[in-house]
Amino acid sequence: MSEFPSTLLLLALCAYAAGMAGALVFRRAERLANGIGFGLASAGGTLGLASFVSALASGSCATAGSIQLVPSLIPFVRFSIRADPLGCFFGMTISLLAVAIGIYSIGYARGYYGRKSVGALAALFNLLLLSTTLVFLADHAWFFLMAWEIMALSAYCLVSFDHEHEESRGAGVLFFVMSHAGTAGLILGFLILHQASGTWGFDGFASLGGRLPASLRNVCFLLFLFGFGVKAGMVPLHIWLPAAHPVAPSNVSALMSGVLIKTGIYGLVRVSFDWLGAPPSWWGGAVLAIGTISALLGVLFALMEHDLKRLLAYHSIENIGIILMGLGASMMFLHWGRPALAALALIAGLYHTINHASFKALLFLGAGAVLHATHTRNMEEMGGLARRMRWTALFFLVGAVAISALPPLNGFVSEWLTYQSLLQGFGASSSLLRLMLPLSGAMLALTGALAAACFVKAFGITFLAQPRSAHARSALEAPAPMLAGQAILTAACVFLGLFPMLLLRLFDPLTLQLTGQQLSQQLVAARGMAIAAIAPQGGAVSTLGIALMLVCLLPAPLAAWLLFGRRTRMRVGPTWDCGLRGLTPHMQYTATGFSKPLRMIFKALFRPRREVQREYDFSPYFATTIRFESHVEEPFQTRIYRPLKWLVLRASRRLRALQAGSIQAYLIYIFVTLVALLLVAL
Repeated sequence: MSEFPSTLLLLALCAYAAGMAGALVFRRAERLANGIGFGLASAGGTLGLASFVSALASGSCATAGSIQLVPSLIPFVRFSIRADPLGCFFGMTISLLAVAIGIYSIGYARGYYGRKSVGALAALFNLLLLSTTLVFLADHAWFFLMAWEIMALSAYCLVSFDHEHEESRGAGVLFFVMSHAGTAGLILGFLILHQASGTWGFDGFASLGGRLPASLRNVCFLLFLFGFGVKAGMVPLHIWLPAAHPVAPSNVSALMSGVLIKTGIYGLVRVSFDWLGAPPSWWGGAVLAIGTISALLGVLFALMEHDLKRLLAYHSIENIGIILMGLGASMMFLHWGRPALAALALIAGLYHTINHASFKALLFLGAGAVLHATHTRNMEEMGGLARRMRWTALFFLVGAVAISALPPLNGFVSEWLTYQSLLQGFGASSSLLRLMLPLSGAMLALTGALAAACFVKAFGITFLAQPRSAHARSALEAPAPMLAGQAILTAACVFLGLFPMLLLRLFDPLTLQLTGQQLSQQLVAARGMAIAAIAPQGGAVSTLGIALMLVCLLPAPLAAWLLFGRRTRMRVGPTWDCGLRGLTPHMQYTATGFSKPLRMIFKALFRPRREVQREYDFSPYFATTIRFESHVEEPFQTRIYRPLKWLVLRASRRLRALQAGSIQAYLIYIFVTLVALLLVAL
């Protein structure tokens, strides 16, 4: 692989394979299977992270060649990999999560001792890491599809790991069906590329450029947009995501949300920037519109959720939308002949990719620790956990600040870059499509505000106030390995936020490959202390400066107290309780009450309905019990997928008549099919 450090990379792949094999061999010894399986997963992530970061930093990945992993005994299939800059970037992302989640899983899997096969969990986890890494490195269409299918099947098994519960089985089936519908689109797209290039290798696809007829390019793009869009969870192909993420083991949810859905983003970038040549403007406009809708609807439905993991799953849809906004804008700029702006928007989208992987995995790990302690995902039964789970509360708070795009953490940096690309792009063309850019910027601002409100609710209802259930009152802090995994991702969120100028240099080989531009020198300002937009009027921001300013302001309250409040008499008394006998959990804000104003504002979308049941003792004026339930409608599921499901079932029942059980009838079917194929061939 030319100068690329292939030894570390191959060792990382071997570590995942060894972790899978070791977990299965020692599956009856739970502790050993746990340590070997997840320990090797973390070791493989460490090796992979070192390999990919060094390749991007040195630029050796730009000249990397293709190598064959094993000899192929299957016609038309070549098991070859090539770690180019795009593959290295996504490989770096999955390796980072493998390190943290592997350590976390050692503590998390102890909860399955005596109940489930920890060896199977660790083996499937390593298989998911291995197959996803190979998706990013594959250099041959059929090898890519094989790795893609193994990734989907291992994820299906992990989603259905708690198969005793009907919810897990249903979510697994939904994920399986949607995933394979997307795979069908990918296969058709690859067939079109093969017909045009005469090869199955990715080098042949990249050499196509604009030689495909416009109609075939458009069809190919739409097929890949559908196939990769299903995996990414973009609206309206997202329905599997809020169903699968909550029921999967929390370490798996973190990996799926952090990396697995990013395989869809990887595929879209590979197809749109590397294979199909200069994109028409409507490609970028379509991706930008889908991203804007996904971001806004994702955060709105997250606000309505009381299930902590389901809330986080909807935020994955929101952040995929933000990533797509950057990619769509970049495609539009390429069409308009503005490669520098295209590179800026691409950096914004891909920076948010690794940022989202970091803080969303951190939040899912925090939710897993809460679930481990309270045995419930319902936020209405939590509360007061900050006193009992102080480290978990701190790590979750960092993730909440990061996902809300508040400075100085990493979510702020990538969203600031996205704003800059959208706002500067308004003058990039005279086309009416340019109006989409400031409109998307306004929707991104609304999305950020709603995300902040949502995580005020998520953190406040979960960790603050008084416990609302016996489980919350008896909660204990998570084990040390679970805290260590969260601490690694917390450090990543802080590092990516305070020192973006270091990571921006790693984007140079990637943007040079895809847009022909290198922007790190233009984006880094103030001797590496700030990042600046490429236009003079775009301004600059220093997250490190903001952090230092906040640190300098911390002594101010203490100084004010020493100067003015030192001699003030203080009295300590109970919290005011409106004249009642004392505060109780029933007096606290609930998740339902917190989100009700927004539920009423957007009632045309949510179509809320509520049920109130009262029980009386002796008078209709004195209720002894009041039961309140509120529900919102998921329009895509009820208006699109549910009618489609019944249509498919109805058609299946009618086609069942073809299965007559008669050999003569089946022979006639075969004969008619052969005649039809001959007519088509002629």
